[in-house]
Amino acid sequence: MDRREAVTKVAWLLGGTVLGANLFVDMSCKPKAKKFNNEFDVDQVAFLDEVADTILPTTSTPGAKAAKVGAFMALMVQDCYTPEDQKVFEKGIKELDNASDKKFSKKFVELDPKQKTELLVQLDKEQKDYQSKKKPEEANHYFRMMKELTLLGYFTSEIGCTQALRYSAVPGRYDGCMPYKKGDKAWAT
Repeated sequence: MDRREAVTKVAWLLGGTVLGANLFVDMSCKPKAKKFNNEFDVDQVAFLDEVADTILPTTSTPGAKAAKVGAFMALMVQDCYTPEDQKVFEKGIKELDNASDKKFSKKFVELDPKQKTELLVQLDKEQKDYQSKKKPEEANHYFRMMKELTLLGYFTSEIGCTQALRYSAVPGRYDGCMPYKKGDKAWAT
């Protein structure tokens, strides 16, 4: 082995030691919450999925969680809401969890489906009262935002359009007098 080859091998050995030590230190530290986007972390998106799935649960069709409505909400709030509405929405996540803790002494995600529904029905009444009394320049109630985004996200998703609604990929001609029987699904196209 010549000098040049020996120096190269020693450099590789020392470099691997330094990189390995950094990797070991990074892995041994407490992991940070993984960010979903600039506004929300993965846990908040999972929380929003639970809220959405309580609003639109799985029945004969997949629910809102299957349509990944929580991720849709996080994206819409970050990209389309004003900073004031973003603050109301993010504060609402904490308020919803606090309301759950106050009423059932558990976090929202720990509740059974009946308790989740009971809490969200209570919040829906609260938001209706708030909306009827608020001034036009005031922000909407956080639960109204969550409910609207749940419906929008679900019914514009592939699952919502193709399984919850009647869907025709190529709809054909317009028929303004289409027969409709009570209980039929609405049309997506």
